[in-house]
Amino acid sequence: MAAGQPASPGAPSSVPGDSTRFLISDLCSELEAYLEPEEVEEVYRAYLLGAESHEGQTRKTGEPYIYHPLAVARTMAEMRMDHQAISAAILHDVMEDTATSKDRIRAEFGEEVAELVDGVSKLTHLQFQSKAEAQAENFRKMMLAITRDIRVILIKLADRLHNMRTLGVMRPDKRRRIAKETLEIYAPIAQRLGMNAMRRELEELGFSAKHPWRAAMLERAVHRAGGNRREPMKNIEQAICSRMEASGIVGRISGREKSLYSIYRKMRDKHHSFEEVFDVFAIRIIVDDVDTCYRSLGVVHNLYKPVPGRFKDYIAIPKSNGYQSLHTILFGPQGAPIEIQIRSTEMDRVAESGIAAHWQYKAGSESSRTAQSRAREWLKDVLEIQNSVGNSIEFLENVKVDLFPDEVYTFTPEGDILVLPRDATPIDFAYSVHSDVGNRCVAAKIDRQLAPLSVRLQSGQTVEIVTSPGARPNPAWLSFVVTGKARTGIRHCLKSMQSEEARTLGERMLEKALESLDTSLPRISPARLDHMLDTMQLEDLDALLIDIGLGNRMASLVARQMVGKESPDSAADVPASSLAVNGTEGLVLNYARCCHPIPGDPIIGQLSAGRGLVVHRENCRNVLHETRDRTDRTIALEWSHEPQLQFTAAVRTRTANRRGALADMAAIIADHGSNIEHISFNEQDGHSTAMTFLLTVRDRQHLAQIMRGLRRQSDVLRISRQRG
Repeated sequence: MAAGQPASPGAPSSVPGDSTRFLISDLCSELEAYLEPEEVEEVYRAYLLGAESHEGQTRKTGEPYIYHPLAVARTMAEMRMDHQAISAAILHDVMEDTATSKDRIRAEFGEEVAELVDGVSKLTHLQFQSKAEAQAENFRKMMLAITRDIRVILIKLADRLHNMRTLGVMRPDKRRRIAKETLEIYAPIAQRLGMNAMRRELEELGFSAKHPWRAAMLERAVHRAGGNRREPMKNIEQAICSRMEASGIVGRISGREKSLYSIYRKMRDKHHSFEEVFDVFAIRIIVDDVDTCYRSLGVVHNLYKPVPGRFKDYIAIPKSNGYQSLHTILFGPQGAPIEIQIRSTEMDRVAESGIAAHWQYKAGSESSRTAQSRAREWLKDVLEIQNSVGNSIEFLENVKVDLFPDEVYTFTPEGDILVLPRDATPIDFAYSVHSDVGNRCVAAKIDRQLAPLSVRLQSGQTVEIVTSPGARPNPAWLSFVVTGKARTGIRHCLKSMQSEEARTLGERMLEKALESLDTSLPRISPARLDHMLDTMQLEDLDALLIDIGLGNRMASLVARQMVGKESPDSAADVPASSLAVNGTEGLVLNYARCCHPIPGDPIIGQLSAGRGLVVHRENCRNVLHETRDRTDRTIALEWSHEPQLQFTAAVRTRTANRRGALADMAAIIADHGSNIEHISFNEQDGHSTAMTFLLTVRDRQHLAQIMRGLRRQSDVLRISRQRG
């Protein structure tokens, strides 16, 4: 149907008092400017299905529901999206809110439109334990749909934009919840995709809904201060314009107003007053090409003195979302700072539209292709995160980390640029190169010098990662990495390591338990084993061994079941059979921090679900208290002949208050080949101080040598090993 035809009986008409209502005829008129007639006809057919499906439904505003899909489609049309995306925008709620099925959409409009609608639809047919889990799972579904077709997120952003524009009719608590979600997820996604115009409106609407009083106060403050800025701003613009004309440069110059949310965020994050934030004159210069951008930079630097260290060249090194521009800060009249942005007309289009510029300017400018490729690189990382995380909430948190990139630009040894978030470390760099590089990382060189793996990278540094085939991620890395890809890669690898170690430990524990029953694992019949696994609902023997190693099942009880002695009281009759510990069992064998067992101590193991085996000293008060009524949760342990680990022991001293006493004690400890991991001062009076040292030792004999050395120190009044 052509745009000029009268609307069908199902078409909405303007409501009384609203002459600006957007109708299907208006949409068709807009589409005819760039789509073929048969494509406009398909959009109209989508409208007819949408109107039929939403018949009788109204929004909170009281208007017919179909107005909302039409408004979403209008935003998509302003982006010059294709007819399939426009059709999906009109139908984006029919699967979620009506009885219309995906099969019907596929039959009438094809697979692409059906997949787009499905990608935007929420998971309404599943039950979730909490609202947070539902939100996270829906976000996960949407992000996976985006990795298949990026138009999904454009529809979702247009949908969210119209919802935010009409948010005033919602309850205050719901307004705040939706606004918070918009500020934390959807506005950052728009920024990540380079869609700055969309991002600014989402931020302004979200800020006003989440913090209405703060927004109103800032708006009044901006209005009051605006009058004092008009004349100086006009003078600065005229001065720049005159200097550019004198240099033969043609361009557009305009003052750029800071948004309320931008002012608020700078005041909050940098603890600045309103005057400090608002007292910055912002000017944008738009010229024809890249060469003129750099010529214009020279003009403004000759006119006003630049602030050292505040120049950024995003043309040579675009931002991670494809944004390109020159940024500089100048000392203006009376020392007032002037923020200047210089870009070409093409860069300005892409800066406002981001990936949408790919559809708006089908000639395919270099900048629009850059934005598109950067978006796809990010979505590739999102897909890699999805393949490694355990649940949807973890996925949401990891992706949110990547939605706030304050970039650092680093270089590989070959000269390639890697863009990382602020505070990124060499570990983040390694995982951004490839997950295998991160997993095998053992050291890093920054500008050819060895550096700690936890150091924060700076722009311009060249980073080289040193790897080893047998290396594995360290759990401590999780405390300082900042990218979602690194965090996910570390956790995924640690889970795999834990499973391998749990299987090995579980096999040792089960063999010990079967040995007590005069049998072994190979002697258990396959039929008996299969029956047990079916009863326990486990896939295979490896799953059973991992469960035992993680402490989720008792080896003694499993052994009894295997040989047919399944009496629940019979576990206590199994003779104690000690398991040898050598210190290299990894993540599933932990040493209790309450009593710090070391080789030579009589030890006992306490099974902890999910953690595996926790080693305590036999006389540890904690284990005696916790297992008094749960002897089934303990296992006899012994040290192997040659433990292969440094262990931690706690030593308590009372020392005379003398200057240099602590230094003398530290020297004695170092002379005996030990390190001090931690010192705590427990109590102090005028004459003495009680201190507890955590020392690294090989065994009890090594600890005894250290304690004898300290006891000979005249300042040490009393020394003892701390018990659990």
